[in-house]
Amino acid sequence: MVTIRTTWTLLGAAALTVAALAGCSSTTDGDAVSDGSTSYVEPTSPTTPRPSTTTPTTTAVPLPTATAAPPPQAEQLPANEQGYVYIETRSGQTRCQLNAQTVGCESAFENSPVVDGAPANGVSVTSDGAVQWVLGNLGNIPTVIIDYRTYQAVGWTIAAGSDGTRFTNDGTGHGMFVAVQGVETF
Repeated sequence: MVTIRTTWTLLGAAALTVAALAGCSSTTDGDAVSDGSTSYVEPTSPTTPRPSTTTPTTTAVPLPTATAAPPPQAEQLPANEQGYVYIETRSGQTRCQLNAQTVGCESAFENSPVVDGAPANGVSVTSDGAVQWVLGNLGNIPTVIIDYRTYQAVGWTIAAGSDGTRFTNDGTGHGMFVAVQGVETF
């Protein structure tokens, strides 16, 4: 498994670098330095909470034949002028940026690979399935707090749940499931 993860990491290096730099407006020279702890404090950022919605309860009438349930209605999350959408999970443990080509997320992952001598706190997947782990910080981004439901944003379906968040590219079907406990790519 380590060999596969390493291979995917190398394949996705260029894609994440381009995606990460596209959202930056300035650069700072130097190397990331960790004090060795696994905890970190995020900078404060403006957020826009999404209101929780409750559906009125109704009594379901069984149908005479088995039919598939329609897919859940997805809320559309608009992109900014640069084509990015910034989200934060309801738990507050994961923040992500999406554009049409890439989803990148940061969290205090429990089982991330070591990058430049420290546990990675960032992971990204491209629309074609290339994955990369990085050290980094998304910074002071204007996130939208998402609830446990389904969203659409810049060509990706986001299915948020209490166990993690699944990002699926609508065109290719590639993506990743992100949770603090780990990341699964597909």
